[in-house]
Amino acid sequence: MDPVSDSNEDPGSLGARKPLAVFDIDGVLADVRHRLPHVQGRPKDWDAFFAAIGKDPVLPDGLALAQELAAEHRVVYVTGRPEHTRDATTAWLGGQNLPSGRVFMRADDDFRPAREAKLRLMRRLSRFGDVAVVVDDDPAVCAALRAAGWPVRQATWMPRPESLAFAEESEGRA
Repeated sequence: MDPVSDSNEDPGSLGARKPLAVFDIDGVLADVRHRLPHVQGRPKDWDAFFAAIGKDPVLPDGLALAQELAAEHRVVYVTGRPEHTRDATTAWLGGQNLPSGRVFMRADDDFRPAREAKLRLMRRLSRFGDVAVVVDDDPAVCAALRAAGWPVRQATWMPRPESLAFAEESEGRA
């Protein structure tokens, strides 16, 4: 099984039209800080963390950038969220006035660090279109993607809590 999922669609359907603008969700478009108490202590309550996705406030800077780039790019959403959160994630995206776009998620059993999961996904996506920009808030993801040659814009508009960094890099959960 591919560790990154985008429903049952063939990634080739992305075609060769406009270049891709790839957006992370948590910390770029979604303010997840209200969910972090669920994973700051022990035991971590990942079910509660993911159950609250629908209550994430949108980050205005991320929303504005996505709307701006959508004029000249095909927007694609890439997230470290597990596949079982697809319905909540797509409902949230649809309710935020964000551009429409395919959503690529990690498989439910993929716990690799976000930098590894997203690097693999970007290699897969780049076969189907030119990647004009990747917007992510995770410094480790940004560094890995830059080192691989992708144009990266690091989102700095939401302070990056240590518990989110730990969830993405050490636990491969977000």
